[in-house]
Amino acid sequence: MGSTGDGIWMVRAGRASIYADHFRDECVVAIGFGELRDYEADAEREELKRLYARDDPEASPGKIANVVGQVVRFLREMQVGDRVTTYDADRREYLLGRIESEPERLADDPEHTWARDVRWDGHVSRDTLTQPTRNTLGASTTLFLISGGAAAELLRKAVPLDQPLSEVEPEPEPDVEVPGDEEVDGWPLSNDEVMEKAEGLIEDQLVRLDWEEMQDLVAGILRAMGYKTEVAARGPDRGVDIFASPDGLGLEEPRIFVEVKHRPRTPIGGPDVRSFLGGRQPGDRCLYVSTGGFTKDARYEADRANTPLRLVALPKLRNLLLQHYESLDPDVKTLVPLKRIYWPVD
Repeated sequence: MGSTGDGIWMVRAGRASIYADHFRDECVVAIGFGELRDYEADAEREELKRLYARDDPEASPGKIANVVGQVVRFLREMQVGDRVTTYDADRREYLLGRIESEPERLADDPEHTWARDVRWDGHVSRDTLTQPTRNTLGASTTLFLISGGAAAELLRKAVPLDQPLSEVEPEPEPDVEVPGDEEVDGWPLSNDEVMEKAEGLIEDQLVRLDWEEMQDLVAGILRAMGYKTEVAARGPDRGVDIFASPDGLGLEEPRIFVEVKHRPRTPIGGPDVRSFLGGRQPGDRCLYVSTGGFTKDARYEADRANTPLRLVALPKLRNLLLQHYESLDPDVKTLVPLKRIYWPVD
């Protein structure tokens, strides 16, 4: 066993979890902090602080201490056998595993400096977690230790990787006060961390929509982008969910065919993408929206398709919503009510 007891190390897979597939496929977790690269695994804290301050002269003492603390944790506090997790935002799931190696330097990776091998053995849907645990996991520090009730809930709700998360039902939300989380490791949240927390809360709101509301939201975003839309009638065998074009008739290009799958714990696979593309004509454009994300096979099918196809998972849908929110129809805004606020820059 490692040194964390019942704790679980969180190692984030980059901004918006862009390296989640890499962590999953290569069975690793990795860190990198900008230009801070030329140091040894046994470097003292003060030496690491000096190097970071040299590479980022504008960094505050608090930021330097926070970054160096994470480096030290990854290199020396994490131990072989410790539990570890990372978050995949597209699939809204936390991977769970155990560290299997000492830190290894990555000479040819421009984004990461050190990696550790991991044996991934389980996963947890964010949608099955209680709000206090979501708040704890929402701390966007690259690396921190999850303990107490949040760690216990992650382990209790984890299922084997080969078990679909769609088979796991959420527990009722406990009637407890949600604690504040203004600080991580004693350091106030940065603007980026506040933004990531807000984005997570907006995605939680999107997931709570029912299927028809999600379809109406996607159609509303397309209208806010300047298209006219036709939404398929309710009921089975409806074909394409949304059709959009500049004139609403499909006489002007682009003609956009939209499929909406609101299954937060079920990623779309390659066969679904191939089926959707069947029958498309030259000049057609396709949009596939999936709140459960997409498998690697689905992304491969999209990349090789003759018909231009854009896959939109939940993070991209959230970005589109925010980008066009002010232009949404009033009834669409009520689906995800948001308020603009102003926040001081760093």
